[in-house]
Amino acid sequence: MAGMEHPDRIFLRDHVVSAEIGAFQSERGRQQRLRFNLLVDLRQTVSGADDHVDAVLSYDVLTQAVATALADQRYNLVETLAERIAAEVLAHPRAARIEVTVEKLDRGPGALGVSITRDAARVSATGTRTAARVLVWLAPAPERDSPAIPRRGEAAIIVPDAPGLPLPQGGCPRRIALLAMDQAAWALAGLTGLEVAGTRTELDAAIHAEMPVIWAPARLAADTPEAGLTPAQLGFWLARRIEAQRVDFALPPHTCLPDPPDGANTPVGRITV
Repeated sequence: MAGMEHPDRIFLRDHVVSAEIGAFQSERGRQQRLRFNLLVDLRQTVSGADDHVDAVLSYDVLTQAVATALADQRYNLVETLAERIAAEVLAHPRAARIEVTVEKLDRGPGALGVSITRDAARVSATGTRTAARVLVWLAPAPERDSPAIPRRGEAAIIVPDAPGLPLPQGGCPRRIALLAMDQAAWALAGLTGLEVAGTRTELDAAIHAEMPVIWAPARLAADTPEAGLTPAQLGFWLARRIEAQRVDFALPPHTCLPDPPDGANTPVGRITV
């Protein structure tokens, strides 16, 4: 945003979602409507996007930030929820600043809520971020003591291989396929003794603790088509979201590395298993 007196912005307005929230006993066990308004200052102008969706901050990032925050936990305060949404959006490298407004629509004659403004530079300066790597496991099932499996002391997110099971037709094929990968994550956890993480909060906590975890992708990626669906696509997408230092692939011998998506600049490596 250097030199940008009036930065380009994207926004989400009047996005209404029902959720259980509130510190009062009368608010427990019942849904109430929440209205979200997000306004994001961009680091760069949209003039260089060349009409290419990968060159801009997608509007899906805003709606997904709301969905991810609500999925992470039950909140007593809309202030905490607003902070969580702001942090989720500012984790994206194209977001420079955000205004988040969260309103309760069912607690009085009008809307009650909070507005916060957060700057990516200040959020980053609150603490050093541990560098993590993404490991996409496309090799045969590992032994529990396999040297290829990260251990405590390393911030690593493992993406499981797709199970290759026949999936039912119709319904929500993307969600069903990702839920199958969630099952694969739990199966891999049973073999390796590692924990499973499904939300951004859990992933960030594991990175901060330098604890390797296995990612169950359904909660974060089910409503985000740009994340892709293959383990490689999901791995590159996750690496971009968490600003991973590298993406490694655990592969059998004589297997080619998957091609990174256009514009990806994260270093890629392989581990032969």
